[in-house]
Amino acid sequence: MTGSFGATSTTDEVLAGVDLSGKRILVTGVSAGLGVETARVLAAHGAQVVGAARDLAKAKGATEEVRAQAKNGGGLELVELDLASLKSVRACADALVAAGKPFDIVIANAGVMATPFGKTADGFETQFGTNHLGHFVLVNRIASLMKPGSRLVNLSSSGHRFSDVDLEDPNFDHTPYAEFIAYGRSKTANVLFAVEFDRRHKARGVRATAVHPGGIQTELGRYMTPEVLQGLVDSINANQPAGAQFSWKTIPQGAATSVWAGVVAEADLVGAHFCEDCHVAEIVEGVDIRAGVRSYALDPERAKALWAKSEAMVGERF
Repeated sequence: MTGSFGATSTTDEVLAGVDLSGKRILVTGVSAGLGVETARVLAAHGAQVVGAARDLAKAKGATEEVRAQAKNGGGLELVELDLASLKSVRACADALVAAGKPFDIVIANAGVMATPFGKTADGFETQFGTNHLGHFVLVNRIASLMKPGSRLVNLSSSGHRFSDVDLEDPNFDHTPYAEFIAYGRSKTANVLFAVEFDRRHKARGVRATAVHPGGIQTELGRYMTPEVLQGLVDSINANQPAGAQFSWKTIPQGAATSVWAGVVAEADLVGAHFCEDCHVAEIVEGVDIRAGVRSYALDPERAKALWAKSEAMVGERF
């Protein structure tokens, strides 16, 4: 049952009546916002949540409510993960594999948005390196822990509409840097990664999907001034049909699509697809319309090419 959920549905509504006792779920980015809420609702329904965060002290403080609301055997374990450092990513993955405990769901939630130009510890453009390559290495290294029937949920964004991936110049070595173009590339990569991961693993019962949580005011927007943020909202509204103006979601509404796609929706419905507002998005073209998914983000050949490029960039084959 997928239920009749939509843009205003909350995590508690989506998981009403669902028992996750005995389930083990990895959520990255549990030091703020959507990651904390995702971990909270999963633990409250009995799941054992492994929460990954770069700053463990911050994450411990931010997740007090997760531990307080855990029920039916649910709980939270924190692990250190800096997605902008492949050394950290590999150390985290290796420790999880060494522990040998399988996962039912992996929610790749952590990310950055519209950052000034910079590079990760390994020399990758910050947004592509953090949002895509960090998760690419982490998920592939722990793929053996994902048991049949498990699911990968990649948090993408409607911002994927700003740009397809650039496989010729992923680090902006030869093209002028633009914050939202870089963000768009990384969010398109999140979708393409899900498409190819799903193709590679569905025969053994492991599926992958990508989701857009909606517009939520969290720490993700820390690099955007109020003026830039309002300008973005105005540009979105200028291109929406009547009655479809942009409105902010609450954090529980924003995290709802992640848990819907990971727990509630049928695997064949969401596998290799892009979801928004607790449903599978339709293909829509153009930068101006915020809703829907662009066809280039679901292109299976593009997904294979990105996979190969990502392997070359990180120096590892999966």
